[in-house]
Amino acid sequence: MPGANPVAAEGRGEGSLRLIDCDVHPQPRGRMAVGRYMPLHWRRHHETIGARGPAGATYPRAFEMGARADSWPPEGRGAPGADLLFLREQLLDAWHIDVAILNALGAAGRERNLEYAAALAAATNDWLQAEWLDPEPRLRASIVVPTEAPDLAAAEIRRCARRKAFVQVILNVRSSEPLGRRRYWPLLEAAAENDLPVGIHFGGAGGGPFTGAGWPSFYIEDHAGMAAVFQTQVTSLVCKGVFERFPALRVVLIEGGFAWLPPLIWRLDNAWRAMRDELPHLRRPPSEYIRGRFWLTTQPVEEPPRPVHFHQLLSHLGMSDRLLFATDYPHWDFDAPDSALPARLDPQTKAAIMGGNARQLYRL
Repeated sequence: MPGANPVAAEGRGEGSLRLIDCDVHPQPRGRMAVGRYMPLHWRRHHETIGARGPAGATYPRAFEMGARADSWPPEGRGAPGADLLFLREQLLDAWHIDVAILNALGAAGRERNLEYAAALAAATNDWLQAEWLDPEPRLRASIVVPTEAPDLAAAEIRRCARRKAFVQVILNVRSSEPLGRRRYWPLLEAAAENDLPVGIHFGGAGGGPFTGAGWPSFYIEDHAGMAAVFQTQVTSLVCKGVFERFPALRVVLIEGGFAWLPPLIWRLDNAWRAMRDELPHLRRPPSEYIRGRFWLTTQPVEEPPRPVHFHQLLSHLGMSDRLLFATDYPHWDFDAPDSALPARLDPQTKAAIMGGNARQLYRL
């Protein structure tokens, strides 16, 4: 990891937020780090029974816990992402990051014991507040919710929305059903009512294999193929008319790439023109909903062999004002701020991606 951040060091204006990291993963220091924020009944359940394991996550990974080899804190201070002091040193201070958004990827979203899922989500949010947000003013966080119990998720969103450091709701891209389905509307409605974007993040358990042809054989298939699940969620949210029903809803696609989005937009618009009678609730072409209501993070950014092709990709995407810089710290595919973008961009576009777009989206 380079020791300094030239991106953040040049010309920092008074009161500006020049570098905003939109995807950082904190990790509890042991199971009961979160469990102690639960009521006694659920604390016992959490300690003795625990959460549902992620389906299909038995593939060997290149690094333990999916983490960078150098991201392990000093001995006795937990796993990568578990120690605030080490995270400050290795990420916030090393790269002069103004704001970092914590996305806690625990089991609450995939848990099928729905009451336990709600207790786990609430405890995770209270743990984030007490042990991360209160001690470190540079941190913000996403609200963890029991995704498969949308009524309980809506209640948790409303409970946490009053806390200023929570700036988003976090879901996993692999849900039991596509997220545009009516069953998830209470969750989406609560997010829109409270002016909170919904972040949809790589991973999750889902209702089955993420491919249409069964379980993949290798971790590389799981890792590279997750973009197909993001396409499914975008298609569902648009075609089910979610943005007509909740016009204030904003959605952030996190750690899913974005090179796949222009062809999906073109395909959806062509299909809508040919079959729009099936979707009378869509008053506009799909491209207008996508370019108006979605944001995307850079990591893992697609890196074509020729930089000119990256410029073409941004032109086809037409959403440079919707791209948000992310490192994915402390995971193995971490993107350093000085090398996250594979081509030189004009200063205005680069500044927007590295911080300006996130500042506007999250009202920072």
